[in-house]
Amino acid sequence: MPRSVNSVASRHKKKKLLRLVKGQFGRRKNVWTVAKNAYERGMQYAYRDRRNKKRDFRGLWITRINAGTRLYGLSYSAFMGKIHKKGIELNRKTLADLAMNEPIAFKAIVDAVK
Repeated sequence: MPRSVNSVASRHKKKKLLRLVKGQFGRRKNVWTVAKNAYERGMQYAYRDRRNKKRDFRGLWITRINAGTRLYGLSYSAFMGKIHKKGIELNRKTLADLAMNEPIAFKAIVDAVK
């Protein structure tokens, strides 16, 4: 009995992966083993950085809120402590957006907290 290999499926699998790494530099785009390793490593970085992105954005929001509150003589930690004590339930993303784009509304929040 002749040996059966599923060349249609394996070729499709290789072509699919080579399409995914199209645009990469050097042999990463056209050599199967190098491309496979590059793709797997890229997926690891993507998985890790989807989580790190949340961390990075929280830090950015804190920096923006801190810059906004310093204009009115408060530190970030004092502002957040007072805002929680007053029961104002705005998250950091919203506060950072107000501090950047709506300074009058942010000043109203700071005045309500003081």
